[in-house]
Amino acid sequence: MFDYKLLKSEELAVFKLRALYRSYGYLPFKMSKFEDYDLYARNKDFLVSDRVITFNDTDGRLLALKPDVTLSIIKNTKNTGDKQKVYYNENVYRVSGSTGQFKELLQTGIECIGNIDIADIFEVVLLASRSLSTVSEDYVLDISHMGIVTAALSEATSDKSLKKHIMQLIAEKNSHEISEICRQNGIPEDKADVLVSLSRMYGDRCTVLERLSRICPESAQSALLELRQLDSLLTSSGIGDSVRFDFSVVNNMKYYNGIVFKGFLSGICEGVLAGGEYDNLLESMRISSRGIGFALYLDLLVELDRPGSEYDVDVLLLYSQDCAPEMLVAKKAELIASGKSVYSSTEIPEKLTYRETIKLD
Repeated sequence: MFDYKLLKSEELAVFKLRALYRSYGYLPFKMSKFEDYDLYARNKDFLVSDRVITFNDTDGRLLALKPDVTLSIIKNTKNTGDKQKVYYNENVYRVSGSTGQFKELLQTGIECIGNIDIADIFEVVLLASRSLSTVSEDYVLDISHMGIVTAALSEATSDKSLKKHIMQLIAEKNSHEISEICRQNGIPEDKADVLVSLSRMYGDRCTVLERLSRICPESAQSALLELRQLDSLLTSSGIGDSVRFDFSVVNNMKYYNGIVFKGFLSGICEGVLAGGEYDNLLESMRISSRGIGFALYLDLLVELDRPGSEYDVDVLLLYSQDCAPEMLVAKKAELIASGKSVYSSTEIPEKLTYRETIKLD
């Protein structure tokens, strides 16, 4: 029987998540490591970083090692409105935030594109929650709605750069600076109060919805209704306090328009999952559909401590040059059959860790 303790955290996650996504009808999507650089040049604001590894193909075309999966999936989507549900396990190539150098990063995630409805949105959020709980029960999934944030910003100002600045302050939960910026730019007090309230709007779903109903702009009532419907579906599915509403979760207004979310695991200092609705991105790529998805950053899972991994192997099987090969093979097979991992050698490896040593003469 296979011992799952032998898998690394990210390998075990891939194994379990593949089964989870398939159980909800998502089909595997495989893509090339390379894309035309123009795809990323046209949508550079959508990327985490605009630094992309490029090279020339044999025919002179400028190609890039893919820094993003969603754009590749959208590029291969047929513009028919038919629903497409896919999952992926792919490497992307980005600049590491810790080292400042390019790094190969493993992602897994799902995308749902087409004539999607609230049931599809709920399903993606549910799968985001279950993806996190598959890795660790100690998780939090924070959800926001760009429709409400965008409406509040539009009622406050038409200045695009000011909107972007205030949205960053909302993401930082910096209510004091929001008040000051609004005062300096002559934004009416009632509009400024809404923005300040949004920066403080986080916690259990019921409480946030009650507070939100008192300040939500009239133009965003449909977004509020969508949040209420999502909350009702989450509650009926048994999702508890680990899934919250938090309006500091915001994303690029140019691409995201609806539900957005971010996931965290205890023991990891940054978000390990991010996603949301990106209808605006599809529109910019001339695809008349809706879309929602998320990515789980598997490279971050190495920070999790996993029980049973304090040793490289269970047994160091030491044998002499005079040991009969048949005896060595038989003994190693016996130990492996008993469920132990075995490293056989004529001498003790310098850096190998092991639970016990067995010697064969």
